[in-house]
Amino acid sequence: MRYRPSSVCSSAIDIEVDGDVIRSVAFTGGCHGNLQGISKLVEGMKVEDAISRLKGIRCGFKNTSCPDQLAQALESLNL
Repeated sequence: MRYRPSSVCSSAIDIEVDGDVIRSVAFTGGCHGNLQGISKLVEGMKVEDAISRLKGIRCGFKNTSCPDQLAQALESLNL
């Protein structure tokens, strides 16, 4: 699935899910090192666990962040 985040530096999030487990996440744009780290940390994690850990994280004065946008993308899967 490809998700188009809003109000953040990344322009796309590609997510592969198998059942309720995250298999891979790849961000396009944004803070490359940090987003690679987030991607590796959520691999193998249950979707609901990733959502609960990432939802609501803010970047600076923005109301969202790349991790929060990943949580929103995962929520849109409606698992």
